Amino acid sequence: MFFFYYDPYVAIIGDIKNSRNITERKDVQKKLRDVLQHVNEIYVDDIAAKFMITLGDEFQGLLYNGRNVFNIIEYIQQEMYPVAIRFGIGIGEITTDIISEMAIGADGPGYYNAREAIEELKSDEQKNKTQASDIKVKIQDDKNSVGPMLNAIFMLIDIIKSNWTERQREIIWELRKNNSSQTECASKFEITQSSVQRTLNSGNYYAYREAIDTINNVFEEVDRK
Repeated sequence: MFFFYYDPYVAIIGDIKNSRNITERKDVQKKLRDVLQHVNEIYVDDIAAKFMITLGDEFQGLLYNGRNVFNIIEYIQQEMYPVAIRFGIGIGEITTDIISEMAIGADGPGYYNAREAIEELKSDEQKNKTQASDIKVKIQDDKNSVGPMLNAIFMLIDIIKSNWTERQREIIWELRKNNSSQTECASKFEITQSSVQRTLNSGNYYAYREAIDTINNVFEEVDRK
């Protein structure tokens, strides 16, 4: 699906939504710093430049490859909930030196694309587009239109998530985050396994999981030579 004539990096820029309306901004920023530190520890083998807060409500990081892009985003979303975050993903070259300890100073199409993706998300929100997603990807020289396909899947994922009840979210994220079985999940929430199964069905969990698997399969092809 991908053919790169260059060595691709994956730049991720995240931005807290409606941050001015958050009453405890200092606490949220502290939590975000802690979450990003955990990301840097968990995914150390994938990270070219560590995730860090670059502005008050914005952060970024740089990856060598795409195999854990969605896992990183999903982890940040889960840990920061109910704070909503938008993510711009840029795939492309990095044309300057990279400082591994902090994701600032480097430049190139990878970061340009991530920035463009973030700005397009903001524009979509301002236009009140009903299909607006919290994640968007832009790819340097995307001759096979992989980016639009991924963005369509991101929108479908957000539509599924927007219809979850709080209990559906708790159960589905428990399965995703801890790789729990339905029996383990039932025990944690003190419900029956059949109740877990009904919750998954009503929350369109299997469509959600298949969409994520498709995204991961595509991103796994993004790797440097």
